[in-house]
Amino acid sequence: MRAALILEHGDRNNVVVGDYPKPVADHGEVLVKVKSVSLNHLDIFVRRGIPGRKLELPHISGGDVAGIVEEVGQGVANVTPGDRVLIDPHIPGKGALGEDTTGGLAEYVKVPAGNLIPLPDNISFDEAAALPIAYGTAWRMLITQGKLQANETIVILGASGGVGNAAVLIAKLAGARIIAAAGSDSKAEKLKKLGADHVINYNKTDFSKEVWSLTGKQGADVVVDYTGKATWPQSIKATRKGGRILTCGATTGFEAVTDLRYVWVREISIIGSNGWGERDLHTLLDLVSRKKLKPVIDRVLPLDDIREAHRLIEEREFFGKIIIHP
Repeated sequence: MRAALILEHGDRNNVVVGDYPKPVADHGEVLVKVKSVSLNHLDIFVRRGIPGRKLELPHISGGDVAGIVEEVGQGVANVTPGDRVLIDPHIPGKGALGEDTTGGLAEYVKVPAGNLIPLPDNISFDEAAALPIAYGTAWRMLITQGKLQANETIVILGASGGVGNAAVLIAKLAGARIIAAAGSDSKAEKLKKLGADHVINYNKTDFSKEVWSLTGKQGADVVVDYTGKATWPQSIKATRKGGRILTCGATTGFEAVTDLRYVWVREISIIGSNGWGERDLHTLLDLVSRKKLKPVIDRVLPLDDIREAHRLIEEREFFGKIIIHP
């Protein structure tokens, strides 16, 4: 089968489209014909090499996968060939699809049958593939962990990416007042059209001062910061007394400086959120099916354009999800 192969860790020239053995579904497993794969920053991190993580090369990344059941292994009774499915990327006992195990940037992928979620006919493969990692992470962070409420003011940093777009849409569903931050005026305008009440270009202004002004010198109820080192000090300052900061990662570095004076004086809660739960994915699919939520898709590319897809993510020339069709 054809697949996007990471030959060695490093720059995007190390990703090539080539032949790879077609998987065979073992006991309890299912072979899925891949229709759509959504890329994430995680694909970039896997290609570059994650410290402390050793992968057998060549490796296939890609954790967000939707497709059609091709064949089932022995002992599988809950699905049949031809079923439309979304794959939950969390593989019990093995880690994350595409990160710890062979992923879906290929014509076929095999996964445990228990990781398949039925895909309603009124949801496209592209929409479904956009959901698990970005929208699942955002839902858990804002709703399950963050307990976001109607009329609260939320600041969303990095709002133009997959998780950021998802956070804006989910915050809108929750009835919150949204201040979205991005790195360009054009992305800020798109965020306004997406539903943000206020937008900030953080390359032009100190977003913490802008938030302070927009909130009448009170600060935000909730600040979403998965950027980390580059923005953390400002996020602390932008949070009101009794407010909370939500984080699910740190794309600019883990060594973020926390001025503890603000934390104790303002009684700020810092809440971590890691990934998603299967229930979160079912909830998201239901929202999409009922037209309450529409994932933002930047563009759809063929597998042969995988390097261009990596470039777009690395150089932040995208808004929403980038979908690959193997």
